[in-house]
Amino acid sequence: MDQPSPTPETQPDTPKPPATSLPTRLMNVFAAPGEVFEEVKAAPVSTANWLVPALLTIVVSWIAAGLIFSQESFVHQVSEIADKAIEKQIEKGHMPKAQADAARQVGQKWAGISTKISAVAGPVVAAFFLPFWRGLIFWLFGAKLFRGNFTYMKAVEAAGLTNMIGVLDAIVKTLLILSLGNLFASPSLALLVKEFDPQNPVHSLFAVVNIMVLWALVVRSIALARLSSVSFAKAAGVVFGLWAAFTGLMIGFGFAMRAISGG
Repeated sequence: MDQPSPTPETQPDTPKPPATSLPTRLMNVFAAPGEVFEEVKAAPVSTANWLVPALLTIVVSWIAAGLIFSQESFVHQVSEIADKAIEKQIEKGHMPKAQADAARQVGQKWAGISTKISAVAGPVVAAFFLPFWRGLIFWLFGAKLFRGNFTYMKAVEAAGLTNMIGVLDAIVKTLLILSLGNLFASPSLALLVKEFDPQNPVHSLFAVVNIMVLWALVVRSIALARLSSVSFAKAAGVVFGLWAAFTGLMIGFGFAMRAISGG
């Protein structure tokens, strides 16, 4: 007598994380980033995940710039920086007094204009460019190198959500600038420098050791790890490694330019 074939056991579906509202996801980037990126990976594509942090970045940055440059002391600091740079060029070029005075006037004028343009356009470019650039890095390393199962736009969503750390960074930096009266104040080792010189590579190196930047790198590492289903250490090796390489390149370039110019 034929025995009935055994019914194959069905494996229970992997439970998906419960859906949360967008405000909850934005706040959980700070409190529970791993859960946020697990949800992003499992949920349908949502443009709001990268668009809303981008808009918040722009609004907060514009408000911060308005608060800072509404005070004459900070405008004067920008003028002083421009004056120092112009004086160095005048000394190297051995300009006659009339030509030097004209160069100072032009330099001061363009310093003010370029600062305002940067304050307005810089946040817009960063807010909309960085999610797609970092998303590309997440996708290339996570989906291609680590064989993770996620699309490019999922990587953009995750990268965009990590920009919430940048929003908080802008708020903290603005409060430090306003409270200390120093345009270059930041939650970094630069606070130890009495007179910060943006053209000094050593001072720039101090500014790199920024607690908010390091926090952002940790969150990006968590995002890459969750999307790719790899260990945090493996993802952090990529994120911190690329950051260290780029930062080292920029600081090395600064040292090279200072050596060439004889500064």
